[in-house]
Amino acid sequence: MPVPERQGVISRSLLRENAYRSILDAIVDGTLAPGERLNDAELAQWLGVSRTPVREALTRLEETGLVQTKPGRYTMVSPLDGRIARAAQTVTAAMHELAVREAVSHLSADEIDAMRAANARFATALQADDVDGAIASDDEFHRIAVRASANPVASAVIDQYTPVLRRMERLRFSSLNGRASVALHDRIIALCEAGDAEGAAAAARDNWLSLGEVFDLDANSGPTS
Repeated sequence: MPVPERQGVISRSLLRENAYRSILDAIVDGTLAPGERLNDAELAQWLGVSRTPVREALTRLEETGLVQTKPGRYTMVSPLDGRIARAAQTVTAAMHELAVREAVSHLSADEIDAMRAANARFATALQADDVDGAIASDDEFHRIAVRASANPVASAVIDQYTPVLRRMERLRFSSLNGRASVALHDRIIALCEAGDAEGAAAAARDNWLSLGEVFDLDANSGPTS
């Protein structure tokens, strides 16, 4: 068979994406702690890749606010910063509001059931103090409406800024405050099922804005005050 002209492009793309996702996950789950210095050679060795995809990943993470760089001096995991998180929260809440508003008329009964099942898994994870499981189920819950909205711009913005909030949400889901999200999810589901696009959109916005409680909980931890 003829050799494809663009041979290897997909694998290089996957290397870049995998490096980005691996470093992002490590920052969000606290493996790479706020303020920790990042060395591209060490990260490349950890991931088993060359320095190029690592450097590209760090550039992307700097754009989201999760990494800070001083050229010629250091690259580090950004400290928790309440101001940046609040800005990300406002934008993310608005995008979820838009996505849910556009999704309601397209959501199928199966998708409503999937939202309900994801929220049940979310509640179970919270009961078990399973923070990783709670965040994964929360992601799954919200992703259903975002996909149904078929709005690629809203989806891209959500993907870019949600990780900033996830670091804060780990604090929330480790506390009793996270339990309130289950009821907020139930409200979103009920309004979606009733076909109330405006009500569901407002509930989705309120759900994401409620994360402001975490900023108050974290008020005494340095840059987040």
